[in-house]
Amino acid sequence: MTGGRPHFPIEPWSLTEIGLDHASLGVHESVFALANGHIGMRGSLEEGEPVVVPGTYLNGFFEERPLPYAEAGYGFPEQGQTVVNVTDGKLIRLLVGDTPLDLDYGEIVEHRRTLDLRRGVLRRVTEWRSPNGRVVTVTSTRLVSLRRRSIAAIEYTVECTDGRGDLYVALQSDLLANEPVDSGTEAEDPRATAALARPLVSELAVARGRRAVLVHRTRRSHLRMAAGMEHIVDVPDSSTEDIEAGEDLARFTLAALLPQGSSVRLVKYLAYGWSSRRSAAALRDQVEGALATAKLAGFERLAAEQREELDEYWAHADVEIDGDDELQQAIRVGVFHVLQAGLRAERQPIPAKGLTGPGYDGHTFWDTETYVLPVLTYIAPDAARDALRWRHSTLDLARARARELGLRGATFPWRTIRGEETSGYWPAGTAAFHINADIADAVVRYFHASQDEEFDRDYGAELLIETARLWASLGHFDEEDGFRIDGVTGPDEYTAVVDNNIYTNLMAQRNLREAAAAVTRQPDVAERLDVSPAEVAVWERAARLMRVPWDARLGVHMQSEAFTHHQEWAFAHTPPDCYPLLLHYPYFEIYRTQVVKQADLVMALHLRGDAFTPEEKSADFAYYEARTVRDSSLSATQQAVVAAETGHLDLAYDYWGEATLTDLHNLHGNSGHGLHIASLAGGWTVAVAGFGGMRDHDGHLLFAPRLPAGIDRLRFRLTYQGRYLEVTVGRTQATYRLTAGEPLDVHHHGRRITVDLDAVSVDIPPARHVEPVQQPAGKTPRHRRGGS
Repeated sequence: MTGGRPHFPIEPWSLTEIGLDHASLGVHESVFALANGHIGMRGSLEEGEPVVVPGTYLNGFFEERPLPYAEAGYGFPEQGQTVVNVTDGKLIRLLVGDTPLDLDYGEIVEHRRTLDLRRGVLRRVTEWRSPNGRVVTVTSTRLVSLRRRSIAAIEYTVECTDGRGDLYVALQSDLLANEPVDSGTEAEDPRATAALARPLVSELAVARGRRAVLVHRTRRSHLRMAAGMEHIVDVPDSSTEDIEAGEDLARFTLAALLPQGSSVRLVKYLAYGWSSRRSAAALRDQVEGALATAKLAGFERLAAEQREELDEYWAHADVEIDGDDELQQAIRVGVFHVLQAGLRAERQPIPAKGLTGPGYDGHTFWDTETYVLPVLTYIAPDAARDALRWRHSTLDLARARARELGLRGATFPWRTIRGEETSGYWPAGTAAFHINADIADAVVRYFHASQDEEFDRDYGAELLIETARLWASLGHFDEEDGFRIDGVTGPDEYTAVVDNNIYTNLMAQRNLREAAAAVTRQPDVAERLDVSPAEVAVWERAARLMRVPWDARLGVHMQSEAFTHHQEWAFAHTPPDCYPLLLHYPYFEIYRTQVVKQADLVMALHLRGDAFTPEEKSADFAYYEARTVRDSSLSATQQAVVAAETGHLDLAYDYWGEATLTDLHNLHGNSGHGLHIASLAGGWTVAVAGFGGMRDHDGHLLFAPRLPAGIDRLRFRLTYQGRYLEVTVGRTQATYRLTAGEPLDVHHHGRRITVDLDAVSVDIPPARHVEPVQQPAGKTPRHRRGGS
């Protein structure tokens, strides 16, 4: 039930489920997930069944497990980390007479759930006829507060609508810990299964009145969490109440008599907190205090706050397109989930799945800094700042990892929850050192866009310096080839442990240069870190002499040393059902051929486009387009951006749809275990960096907008250096204006213009003719024609 393709009506500001589609139930649980960066609740039904993955998650809360190795080696990480499904507070079971409401039984007269992207709530209406013929209508509204970090709430109403007289109902509102779940761990590691079978150990259970709190701790990671619930009840006639709390279950039970046409309303307030240091009693008190303030505010106030928060963000984050209603909806869904993933993370990581499911074990990867933070930097800069502060908080662990590997500076983990390396596969984990330059790139982008001097002094400069030290010790000077970085894995995981991966080298080059600039800006930080002039000179020399492999015979760059000399992959003889290749062919065969899992050198054309000529970009894009199979959801975004820049506008449009609809169409068949947050961020990125042509290589905004045939108008907004910039792209003209802030200089197709509160319209130069490019056999993206 995690692998079906869902179908949603096309609406501009919402996502609606009509009826119950069992085949795509898991995907619906993911796309209907609510989160605020601290709490995440999957969109499972309040009654608890039917369900695929019921998940509730707290950001940074995990259990440890041993990592399995057939043959261990020095420097291999020993402990894995897996996100824990914490105490579930979504549950409100309903008995109609003596029959439990379960949508797998009885008759669904009507069922509709709507994710409201403006109000940040999940609404549900279900009319259900029980096997004994009684009919009730259940309505609910669920929210995870964007203003109150620890609070969630559910308003749940039951109405008797069958005209058959009075009806007895019972509602059981639960806190349930250690519920069995499909963990979604990638390798189905039995050690992970054992660690997560019952990960929570009860420490405290209290109940009084209509309030209950459960406190648990993990067995191995020694983290402690508390979950609490409080209730408000409106009943039309007689009722009884009871509350109890045990080790893994707290339950508030309400039994009520419903006269015909009447209803019972239950408001359930939930509060969550966790800590690695605080006592069980302290966490209990924290949760009870949060519940008291939420109850005092009331559900209507919580819902109003949610709308106010989102109104503020949408004013600066919305992307509007004319010509493709489905894509319009999908882009807004993507931006909504990106905001949910990061707004209240507050010095915790942004996982690859956000807090929408257990996929990838709940880990954060390099795609946070490379895909998600570039979006947050321009629409919610405080969230980007918090994410980078979390990286800074793990610096000591990264320094220790570097020392373990015999390197200087900091080696950040390929995948992690708390900051330790938890990848058990060395070629795609430890060897993917580019994560360090990706973090540096996000630091530089945020600093240029925000001019946040305090951040630069307290966090950014140190991150740049320690990552630069890594490159200086990882690479070496060669008399013939300049500065080499050998034995690494770039973003393309089908080409592992190679020399001079261009993406890695060019991102490291920027890292080294920006670290030298940070030393000049922040001499006190440099002094504290013992940075000498000689060390800076090494960084500058390494950047100047960085090796960038080139194939003169073909007239293209090599993704890594000798890549273009490898054997070609036999795409014409690869059956469609043998993708992704990693599940059907040995890595040995994949590693030594010219097949690219995801954009690698092509991503360098985007993020380090200042290092290539337009002619080189066109030739490189065509060459690697024919060898990229997109076995990763990360690829389509980057291919779309570079396709747009090189003049392949309709192809870019096709890739835009693929990136943006990854989860709404369940294109990779695994959205039931959580959304692909980086791919969802790609909807915004392709609009702004692709068809808006926005680049920020040197702290200045450059735009080169052009639209594909299927789009008539594009409008997006940016927050930049205290200004709010709005860009509208039409067929022949682009219009720039500030909605707030001092005048700003930008470039439009190479022409400098000054933008202020009055709109400035400029012509868009005609696109030059380009020859079509080819994809591997069977890997051409689905063509988009726009419309609804």
